[in-house]
Amino acid sequence: MKRGVVIRFRVMALLAGVMSLLLWFVELPVVYLLDAPELAEKVKWIPFVHGYIYAFYVLTAIHFAAKARFTVRQMIALILAGTLPILSFIAERRVARNYQ
Repeated sequence: MKRGVVIRFRVMALLAGVMSLLLWFVELPVVYLLDAPELAEKVKWIPFVHGYIYAFYVLTAIHFAAKARFTVRQMIALILAGTLPILSFIAERRVARNYQ
């Protein structure tokens, strides 16, 4: 497998994980738990950036899974790993361990 595919997936998995952490533990609590409109205004960019990064993560995961000849089930699991912050980091570590 080409090294660029692995590196691209690892970078996107880390970015998706960081953005998920920001979404789950910064933006959502500020918007739904705190009554601070000025603070909510400052973090309103997080869901938009997270959405774009997750879309690119999905494309990168599909590309990597195709190159690695994953089954459809494995590909779906890899894509869903980007939905929870910790799972994307775990997926990145497993890919780094098994494909480099």
